[in-house]
Amino acid sequence: MQPARALFLFAILLASGLSLGAGLFEREVIFSQADIEAALARAKPLQLSYGRLISVALNEPPTIRLDGDDGRAGIASALDVEMPGGRPLRVDVAGRAGVRYDDQQKAFFLEHPVVDSVTIPARRKEANPVVRQAASQLLSSFRAKPVYVLRENGSLPEATARWLLKSVRIEPGRVVAVLSPF
Repeated sequence: MQPARALFLFAILLASGLSLGAGLFEREVIFSQADIEAALARAKPLQLSYGRLISVALNEPPTIRLDGDDGRAGIASALDVEMPGGRPLRVDVAGRAGVRYDDQQKAFFLEHPVVDSVTIPARRKEANPVVRQAASQLLSSFRAKPVYVLRENGSLPEATARWLLKSVRIEPGRVVAVLSPF
C-alpha cells in the first residue's frame, strides 16, 4: 500500500471511530429510508421496450420500505405502460427485493426481486397478464443491470466508498454499508 494511501486510511479510521460490531478494520455506515429515497429521487427516469408489444417507463422514483425483517426492501412504484393502439396506462406495482454490492463492478444490484402485486385500471383488466410480466421483467432487469454505480470522478464520499465499500445489507429501518480497506 502506498504511504499516502495508508496515512489517509489511518486518518479515516481515527476520525470515524470503529464500530464495535464491525471487524478490526471495518466500519458500518447506516443509511435511513429517507436517505435511500432522496438518492432515488435524483435518479433518471427509466424506460424499457419489449419489442413492439409493450413499453414500460418508470418516470417517478419508487418508494422504499425498510420495515421487513427478511433482509429485503419493499418497493412500490407507478409505471407508465404503453401498448400498441392504446392510451398509456398508469399501473401501480409493489414488490420486494434484496440488495447486493459487487466490488468488482463497484455497483449495486437488486437481489431476488419479486413483484407481489400489479394494480391496473378496471377498464383494462385484459392487459393484466402482459403488464404483470413486463413489470416483473423490469424489476428483474436490475439483477444484471446496476441500480447505481459508484463513479470514479464522484464526490469525496463516493470516491471513498468506491475504494472501501465491501458489502451492503438491509436491516429493519436501515441499510448498512460495510467499509473496509481489505
